[in-house]
Amino acid sequence: MIRIVIVDDHDVVRIGLRVLLETYPAYKVVGEAADGSEAIRVATSTKPDVVVLDYSLALMNGLEVTQELRNQLPATKILMFTIHHSERLIKEVIRTGAGAYFLKSAAIRELIPAINAVAAHRPYFSDKVGDTLVARLLGARNRPCSKLSDREHEVVALVAEGHTNKEIAKALGIHLVTAQNHRASAMRKLHLTSPAALVRYAVRNRLVEA
Repeated sequence: MIRIVIVDDHDVVRIGLRVLLETYPAYKVVGEAADGSEAIRVATSTKPDVVVLDYSLALMNGLEVTQELRNQLPATKILMFTIHHSERLIKEVIRTGAGAYFLKSAAIRELIPAINAVAAHRPYFSDKVGDTLVARLLGARNRPCSKLSDREHEVVALVAEGHTNKEIAKALGIHLVTAQNHRASAMRKLHLTSPAALVRYAVRNRLVEA
């Protein structure tokens, strides 16, 4: 039996997922949580096999919860369940250690194979997410911005989204000076001299949506 904790800040989503999952004899919902801190408490007390985890949570976001659970419960698998279809976030979720990235816009029938996959220690990505990852792999060598490192790509994308250096450092879990250095290095490699030029470059090369 696969033991599951559901984490989402919307009651109707948690109730709907519980009703769905409890129609399957192989699943048992052992807990629910509505925010990041509660998610940690519930998961550490129930020790589930899988946590179905919303990204947008109060107190701690999905990435922060994932990091904490990977430290405290390394055997527990994380299925990130989110409305956000962002290449940067997908990469951060994978780097943090979640086993699946599932869009709330995906067909609900995909959720069952997603849970089964992560419970069996296999990665799973809903269709649109998989398409994004494949497109990135196929296009990486030909993109003008491929001269940037992965971290520099992330920093440039965050700059283009309007984040300050301090916010970028917090989002990526790096020091402020390191964020500043990555930003300066990216601009130097791209021969850009202003933040506005960096934003235009990011949009033109699809690091962010226009």
